[in-house]
Amino acid sequence: MNICIFGAASDKIDKKYIDDCYALAKFLARRGHDLVFGAGGEGLMGAAARGFKENGGKVHGVIPYFFEENGYEAIFKGCDELTRTESMAERKRVMEDDADAFIIVPGGIGTLEEFFEVLTLKQLGRHKKAIAIYNSCGFYTNFDASLDEIISQKFVNEECKLLYKTLNSKEEVAEYVENYTADGLNWDLLKRN
Repeated sequence: MNICIFGAASDKIDKKYIDDCYALAKFLARRGHDLVFGAGGEGLMGAAARGFKENGGKVHGVIPYFFEENGYEAIFKGCDELTRTESMAERKRVMEDDADAFIIVPGGIGTLEEFFEVLTLKQLGRHKKAIAIYNSCGFYTNFDASLDEIISQKFVNEECKLLYKTLNSKEEVAEYVENYTADGLNWDLLKRN
């Protein structure tokens, strides 16, 4: 299975998140999975890439040309495949198309934007892939509570909670993405307020 991991590119974050992301990637690679990601060599992107690469997984990086030209991110040098794109939108499309499942690890604005895009596309029935939020070191606890509040206030349909799952361990994440099925979801209800 090709697993897309969205996460931080910064290496300035607490090392506990980097170590935890590496452990998740190592665990997934040893279960026979491969990685598609934003091609970053640092932060959680770099940790995910190293975790897969050092444990038998293949690594497909996707990065816009202008990231390289402007030095926005260090590229992971061990990619088995590196796709360069013209835009951020194309970058996301390539990752989304190549992925069989999505895992969101701690990150900033870009990571959240990627999560909401794949969630919105799923809500609209454009894909039926697993979306797992890895609550590494409790990072997404408050975020998950905020999503619950948005739902309780009726800004988002309650059925939306069925489109993703927040999980607290690498074992739970692996189990969820490996066994996920969208069977039984009422796609019409998901699109209604």
